[in-house]
Amino acid sequence: MNQPLLSLTQAAWRIRRYALRMGEVQGQGYIGQALGWADVLAVAYGHALKLRPADPEWEGRDRFLLSHGHYAIAHYAALIEAGVIPESELDSYGSDDSRLPMSGMATYTPGMEMSGGSLGQGLVIGVGMALALRLKGNPAFVYNSMSDGELDEGSTWEAAMGAAHHGLGNLICLVDINNQQADGPSGKVMGFEPLHDKWAAFGWHVQRVDGNDLPAVLAAFDTARALTEAKPRVILCDTLMGKGVPFLEQREKNHFIRVDPPEWQQALAILDQNQPQGALA
Repeated sequence: MNQPLLSLTQAAWRIRRYALRMGEVQGQGYIGQALGWADVLAVAYGHALKLRPADPEWEGRDRFLLSHGHYAIAHYAALIEAGVIPESELDSYGSDDSRLPMSGMATYTPGMEMSGGSLGQGLVIGVGMALALRLKGNPAFVYNSMSDGELDEGSTWEAAMGAAHHGLGNLICLVDINNQQADGPSGKVMGFEPLHDKWAAFGWHVQRVDGNDLPAVLAAFDTARALTEAKPRVILCDTLMGKGVPFLEQREKNHFIRVDPPEWQQALAILDQNQPQGALA
């Protein structure tokens, strides 16, 4: 394994571990999503994003929008990994006066660009940000991280049309296709396939990858950033909820997980047994 890929593998492992440690603080949370989305976040924050950890509001930064605000625990883990948030705050997750509330809030957390929760809003905001950056001559990218459940929202597809209409080559959308919503399998709540063809028909450059295959995710990010065509880019990522912890991967419903106290340590022990070389906790 080459050094960049090894570093990202280590980062994804630490992101999963940070998320589990935060989940243990509250005894519950959107842990399945955090474990499944960790590889994408590792590539985003460990490779693709331009940022200054000590200056989260640096004007030249790439913007990362957490449209699915309930993935906040995953995003905090990535921000800790990136050095934007100190690891010492991890134990405050979800507590009163914490900078790490259970749903993403831009007013509380450094590096959180939008307050999520009402699904289908991130891509709308991302279109506006990408337009504004282009008008200002700022070469930064806007990344919108969203869930497959947000494909049910009409605002998502209105924004997709708007992005293509304006030729927003500085906009990259990341879709977590874990096929699970609060009410059941995403594809049964509202059929969304064929996704590749739909996004392409809306005028986007489309890639679909295994979101838990780090080399594939890395290549997709590089391709999306390197395109010279004036069109928005989407990376459709098929992921496995609970990835890395087999007894969580196998749960029939893991949209929101309540974990028995001993299971948190069991999950951490499983991760530690598969610790990548050099990945210190």
